[in-house]
Amino acid sequence: MPARGLLLLLLLATGAAGGRGVPGDTLACSQGLACRLLDTDVLCGMELLGSGCGLALARLRLEPALRCTGTAACSPCLQARLRLALPPGTGCPTPSGISGAEDGDEGSLVGEASSSQPSITALLLLSGHAYASSRCVAVEVRAPLASAVPGQPLGWVTFQCFEAPLGSELHVTAYTDLHGRQKLSQRQRVPDCSWPMAQAAVPQCQVPRLQVSPGPKEVVVEVQGAAAGHSYTLRLYYNQSHSTSGSGHALTASGPMNYSLPADEVLPCLCLQVWPETQDPPRATLCPFSHDTEAWERLWARSRLVLHATEQALSWSLSAPCDVLAELVPCWQSAPTGPCQALPGLQQPAVGQGPQEFGGLQPHPNLCVQVWSSGQVRLTQCLQGRVLPGRTSDLLLLEHWGNASLCVLEQGACTPLASFTSTGAGQPGLLEQELRQDVVSGQCRQVWHPENGTGVTLWACPLHKYLRARWALAWMGVLLGAACLLLLLLLKKEDVKGWLKSLRADCGSKGPLRGCRALLVHASEPAAERAACAMMAALRSLGLAVTAAPGGGSGVAAWGPLPWLHAQHRRALCDGDTVIFLLTPAAVAATHQWDAGAMPGAGAPKSSPGTQHSPCPNDVPAVAPCEVFAAALSCAMPALAAGNGRYVVARLEALVPAVPPALQEAPAFALPSEMGGFLRALAGPGGWQQCQRLEPYVTAVAEGLRRAVGE
Repeated sequence: MPARGLLLLLLLATGAAGGRGVPGDTLACSQGLACRLLDTDVLCGMELLGSGCGLALARLRLEPALRCTGTAACSPCLQARLRLALPPGTGCPTPSGISGAEDGDEGSLVGEASSSQPSITALLLLSGHAYASSRCVAVEVRAPLASAVPGQPLGWVTFQCFEAPLGSELHVTAYTDLHGRQKLSQRQRVPDCSWPMAQAAVPQCQVPRLQVSPGPKEVVVEVQGAAAGHSYTLRLYYNQSHSTSGSGHALTASGPMNYSLPADEVLPCLCLQVWPETQDPPRATLCPFSHDTEAWERLWARSRLVLHATEQALSWSLSAPCDVLAELVPCWQSAPTGPCQALPGLQQPAVGQGPQEFGGLQPHPNLCVQVWSSGQVRLTQCLQGRVLPGRTSDLLLLEHWGNASLCVLEQGACTPLASFTSTGAGQPGLLEQELRQDVVSGQCRQVWHPENGTGVTLWACPLHKYLRARWALAWMGVLLGAACLLLLLLLKKEDVKGWLKSLRADCGSKGPLRGCRALLVHASEPAAERAACAMMAALRSLGLAVTAAPGGGSGVAAWGPLPWLHAQHRRALCDGDTVIFLLTPAAVAATHQWDAGAMPGAGAPKSSPGTQHSPCPNDVPAVAPCEVFAAALSCAMPALAAGNGRYVVARLEALVPAVPPALQEAPAFALPSEMGGFLRALAGPGGWQQCQRLEPYVTAVAEGLRRAVGE
């Protein structure tokens, strides 16, 4: 007992002399125990001399807590809870506790133990060691002996608390003066800013929030909840394993702010990070574009797949601004624009950015590599156009190990060689024997051979020699057909001579429009009749059979224009003849009136022969034009609107400045300046330049029409 009393007096003297206390330290004990803090900062390493009597340490438990000096001014710490027990078989005499003469401060004990009852007093030493600091506290505990059972717990003593930096590890040890029970020890990490209680109470954990607002041209990053007067850093970076973009872009601010980022820089791996400007600060990280469709499309547009081919190996390298979850699939493409047939069992994941090799795959001009991601082909690169062994016409065969069966890879399936007919070489299975012999004899190139000797083997077999044989047979058939035709012509010698003579006669004819017919419709006025007369004379000299609509109201037309014109128009439509509308001032006036509904309807009763209008004496008549032109419009307009028949509008450019709207559906020519196009329209497609040149006829017909109009 003298040693413990000496140590206790030493601690009390240290406390009375102004021992270093930490503000906010608290000590609590459970019901039935009394306890007090002797010193909150004693010299660590002090040994407690056991006297054989005291309390035993049953359990040490550490729990996170907060030491607060204000509403939002807290720091994290660890609370130490000690369970005490009366050691079994203790032979200590009944102590009287700490007498008033010994400590003089019995009223400072926390708990309900009375000094008048028999009790036992224990001295505890708690130490907390962090990476860069340590702290020890001394505690006195008094327990009544009346209710104590040896070996059973007496209660808890709770000390709050040991501080340490956020997220650091703290080593707490409890010592007692009981002989043979020196200490309990435990390690635990101090809570960091992920602890919910610390996020609202610890200033270092109050990290600003990030809000992202995407737009069509830019993305706005808004920093919210920044504490006034505290600086923070905003960092934008691409989260990627190869780290080719450096540390990203960082900027410092001291309040809420908005940062605009161009939409072109937004990729799926773009992340945002913000943290306060403190020592070892917590950071808020946000990667909001990992599932953005437009960001992924932008990423694949910037990615590149490069193939490296030698005679014996094929390797690839995929470069992308972000890490991608994709698969590399080799495929076979027979035609540059055709589908690419995936090679079975050769796909491999895209890992890293450096070159990687397809083990066992031999280069061939028809080989391609596709990058698949999310069920879609993102990138394709082919070896076509490179100087490599093999031909683009080679056939890809798949051989199964074990049964030596061959099949042809085509159109997404493997067709057995016995029923392969896609080459068009004849009966099914015609090439089976030849291709099997090529595989055995080594004429087929081995494209894929598994390294472990199991699975399948791919062969590229030449098909050009069989294609050459097919072309030779085709040429023989052509030559045989030509010989038969020549023999037939020799047998029909006289008939051939007659056909050649008729062809030569047609080509040597002076009338280039021979065999063509036309219906010329014009108004009843002097200028129109002169032009029609000159045009008919010129066209008939070219072999064109021209029928003119009578403009003077005599002959068949005197019985009414509609029946005669209807018959002529129907014949022209049936025979494919050309209907020519000659536009003069009177014809233009009649067209405008017809278009406005002023002319008599097609079904109106016609006047008698004695009441027909006579030709007007002037070029521009003061009365309505004769009904022949109007009746022709009534017949032609439905067919012209429906796109049936051949219609041509000839406008005398000296008298008519423009074509009326009703006739603008038909091709129009200003005469005589556009006489060449007018004659080509009469000849029809392919009928003019067969045997005669155009210029002499164009000039002669245009000159004749010019003289007729100028009279």
